[in-house]
Amino acid sequence: MLTGKRILLIIGGGIAAYKSLELIRRLAERGASVAPVLTRAAEEFVTPLSVSALAGVKVHRDLFDLTDEAEMGHIQLSRSADLIVVAPATADLMAKMAQGLAGDLASTLLLATDTPVLLAPAMNVRMWDHPATRRNRATLAGDGVAFVGPNEGDMACGEFGPGRMSEPMEIVAAIEAQFAHGPLSGKRVLVTSGPTHEPIDPVRYIANRSSGAQGTAVARALADLGAHVVFVTGPASVPPPAGVEVIAVQSAAEMAQAVQAALPVDAGVFAAAVADWRVAQASDRKLKKSKDGLPVLEFAENPDILATVAQMGAGRPRLVVGFAAETHDVEAHATAKRLRKGCDWIVANDVSPATGIMGGSENAVTLISDAGSEVWPRMSKDAVARQLAERIAAALNG
Repeated sequence: MLTGKRILLIIGGGIAAYKSLELIRRLAERGASVAPVLTRAAEEFVTPLSVSALAGVKVHRDLFDLTDEAEMGHIQLSRSADLIVVAPATADLMAKMAQGLAGDLASTLLLATDTPVLLAPAMNVRMWDHPATRRNRATLAGDGVAFVGPNEGDMACGEFGPGRMSEPMEIVAAIEAQFAHGPLSGKRVLVTSGPTHEPIDPVRYIANRSSGAQGTAVARALADLGAHVVFVTGPASVPPPAGVEVIAVQSAAEMAQAVQAALPVDAGVFAAAVADWRVAQASDRKLKKSKDGLPVLEFAENPDILATVAQMGAGRPRLVVGFAAETHDVEAHATAKRLRKGCDWIVANDVSPATGIMGGSENAVTLISDAGSEVWPRMSKDAVARQLAERIAAALNG
């Protein structure tokens, strides 16, 4: 899929820059040519010689290279590629892009281009969670910039959380998805997935049995049809698919915030099993047994993410798809939910223990819309996802 493709790879300054060497090698294996650009900070982590040796071409480092600039080389470089990839995309680079700054070669290339851009963010978890970075990410997404990652895990600084750069093969998959030609090419689709965890105290939480398998399968199927998928996932046991923009959250409140930041989108698929309630006053210390008796937990209602998006005015996705996991009177409850929430479709299923669907590999769903109820046969969750993705593509292109 990448044979003959020209990738302009901007390597930002961060410990994850070492992964860019493996990324260059993997892209070359697939027939892509890579034109590398190193920021000054990146040179503290990888050497121009090693990057040049793997790419087989000159490394670009300076904005004021007189040989290149005689013909406005930075303009040509930014527009001759089929795709610009920034890996790692630091908080500094994202901020420069969001504000339209152009003080060095990398930021100038990104401002001067009309080529699609894919970012692989990498930074400390606090930097990724900072309101400024969240604003910048939302601005860039609104400008049409694609993302892959970041992943959650241990940091070089010793902290844990979202901020790790995606692995090279995950970035390769995201690059391939950028060149995919399918009925959803050019479409941006939001998918929520997995459970949410609502804290009781620092070590306990309220959750449900959702594995995230169905939401993950839907995200993968949509990406396979060419969509740019923003995948907002709770702490699922199933890993997220490659080639999608992953936003990891824990609680319903965090998911609601991430969904708002991901808008606008062409379609939203809300497959997450969001907890309806949270503990109103979660303790900041572990609750202990006491002679005074059992602790009393007071609950508060979580934000209704599906209804909020479905009932938006301006900026509402063209298609809003909800999920209804029921244990009895499935069709009746799901039909009522669709009308109450204001969404276009509801994908309903029976998750009572006897079905084995919750956490299993198969699903049996009923698609409910204005046209009525359509019962699908029991099949694998991947097959359900493919069928749903094809329906979404038909709706968006109809």
